[in-house]
Amino acid sequence: MKSVTVVGASLAGVAAARALRDQGFDGRITMIGDEVHLPYDRPPLSKSFLLGDESGLGLDIDGLDVEWRLGCAATALSGTTVSTASGEISADAVVIATGAAACRLPGTVGIDGIHVLRSLDNARALRSSLTSGVRVTVVGAGFIGSEVASTAVGLGASVTVVEASKTPLARVFGSELGSLIAGWHRSAGAELLTGVSVAGFVVEAGRVRAVELADGSMIESDVVVLGVGSVPNVGWLDGSGLDIHGGVVTDQRGITANPAVVAVGDCAAVRDATGMIRRDEHWTSAATRPAVAVEALLTGGSKEFTGLPYVWSDQYAARIQFAGHHGPDCTADIVEGDPTTGPFVAVYRHNDRPVAVLAVSSPRSFGKWRRQVVDTSTLMT
Repeated sequence: MKSVTVVGASLAGVAAARALRDQGFDGRITMIGDEVHLPYDRPPLSKSFLLGDESGLGLDIDGLDVEWRLGCAATALSGTTVSTASGEISADAVVIATGAAACRLPGTVGIDGIHVLRSLDNARALRSSLTSGVRVTVVGAGFIGSEVASTAVGLGASVTVVEASKTPLARVFGSELGSLIAGWHRSAGAELLTGVSVAGFVVEAGRVRAVELADGSMIESDVVVLGVGSVPNVGWLDGSGLDIHGGVVTDQRGITANPAVVAVGDCAAVRDATGMIRRDEHWTSAATRPAVAVEALLTGGSKEFTGLPYVWSDQYAARIQFAGHHGPDCTADIVEGDPTTGPFVAVYRHNDRPVAVLAVSSPRSFGKWRRQVVDTSTLMT
């Protein structure tokens, strides 16, 4: 193998290029990115970046020795040839690391004041709008929405959070522990509306003026942030012959239907031993799984993805850490602290086995419990 094209110049793409070099590949690496920026880390965009801190944003690319094709989106894949607007790039193998895009609600494209947050340009546009006294409505109380709400409150904005579910982050933490996040929003001064959905937007002269809810009520808004999920960037792979099912389907090594193509990061949908297909949108997956996929690509190795999904979030001066898998038949018990008064740790169990852990402002205890968690994702099928 003399050449590899990496499509996607973000964390997973950089991790793949790093793994190629670390595992002895000395051939040509071409890295394609649809953004003009050099690779950067995304988690700070909804946290410290919105407060003006740009330190530590760039990813380490020293020593990668890659040929950059930035501002150059991939448009098609045929075998191991990638098409772009500026021409075709052929290689012996391809790493797909195109990530995911923020979802938008219908009819919101091009309206001033309505933001999504996925890219550096998104974050810069939003940051310039978050000033003291501005009326901000956040649609969706997941990680992105809750982090933006927390930051906006800290900047002195008047914040309303609209969440369709009965509790924030119920899908991640379960409804009981998700209700704790609801308390944080309200105690910090944000208005939280749960169990309600957005019907539309009032727009004047091309700018948003209010959010209309399904019950007909209006929320006057200067700024609207949509935190309503993401969709994998796989449209460019139509006609490629790869299996696309909620992402680019791979085996547990990252290999796709084409053995010379691997997929990693947010765009990859991994089929586990039971046949379940799962797309893990976690920083740790994007950072660690490319090394396994690259080994399979270079040597045909049989090593499979291991490690628990891990996510963290900073909200209202609290650090949330979560690792593992849990399902509706799991129980969650508080094992340390008191959620109503301060830091705490909750452990999720399946058949009395710890399968996930949630910690709030308890990093040392989180590390202890994380080591005890068993990866029993196949039991939750």
